[in-house]
Amino acid sequence: MLDNAEYVEQAYLFDLLRERIAEQTPMQELLGQLRHELLATTRLPMAIDFMLTELRHSGLMGDAMMRLSHYFAPVQTFLIRESERETGRFTIHVALQVLQADAKLRADYTASLESIDASGNLGESFATASRGGKPMTPDTMIQRARSGFFFFQFEAISRNRLGYDAGLTAMSNDPVYDAAWAKWLLELRANVGLVDMADILFLASEEYERRLIEEKVELDDKGPFLFGEKEGRIALANRRKDPVYLFGAMQRHLGYPPVPRPVKQETDRDTIPAMLRRIERLESRIKLMEQEQRQEFDLSKFYEKPKDA
Repeated sequence: MLDNAEYVEQAYLFDLLRERIAEQTPMQELLGQLRHELLATTRLPMAIDFMLTELRHSGLMGDAMMRLSHYFAPVQTFLIRESERETGRFTIHVALQVLQADAKLRADYTASLESIDASGNLGESFATASRGGKPMTPDTMIQRARSGFFFFQFEAISRNRLGYDAGLTAMSNDPVYDAAWAKWLLELRANVGLVDMADILFLASEEYERRLIEEKVELDDKGPFLFGEKEGRIALANRRKDPVYLFGAMQRHLGYPPVPRPVKQETDRDTIPAMLRRIERLESRIKLMEQEQRQEFDLSKFYEKPKDA
């Protein structure tokens, strides 16, 4: 993975793009302006220079990010390319929101890795929060962080209906996951939609491993056990339910990051009264036209009475 400063600047870039793209400014002009606002000691300004060159040729930001696979994660490229599809409903505004949250997760994760000193102790990090005050080892922190990335990225794909095949393939190539995670994600690609998601998570949890050990069952053909015991118990409690409830329970009890969703602007408060006033004016005009056609229109009632001299 990249250094912590790279992900901090990425989150800042995606946030600025999300705010200023609403002004209908072309992406090329935005990247050219924001390039000077980024930290020059990072590699992001150089990446933007390359993206600007590709944008002038192809006009697509996703193709430029795909050529920078050593800098942008495959999931980041996948989200941008999905937002650029003409037939999709995944807008660039939502994509930039998800990318900003994803970059913040990566920044927190790399900061947590840097806080591990030579003796192997773990400093303060987002992975140690909301865990009942128990001490956390570096291995447990990495396991929790990878679980958090999985729930965040998988929920972003499922909520926005981006396609599990390409989405899980991009996740399996993400540098945050190790070989065991990558293999499990590719297997999940074949099982999602056919097997209940809660069952899949439970079978890959330490809670399931603990029960197998208590029953003295061989573990050779089981696993991998990538999630903790709490994740397994929550998954078991959400069997045969909507996966949205499963994600919500993980976020409430284990502090996993939620996926940002677009805020709907309520315009009915101003639109409906204005429409009612227009309808009333139209009705009055139609009545006058009908009276004129029937020769019942009395123009004298519109006369102004003369003032007394």
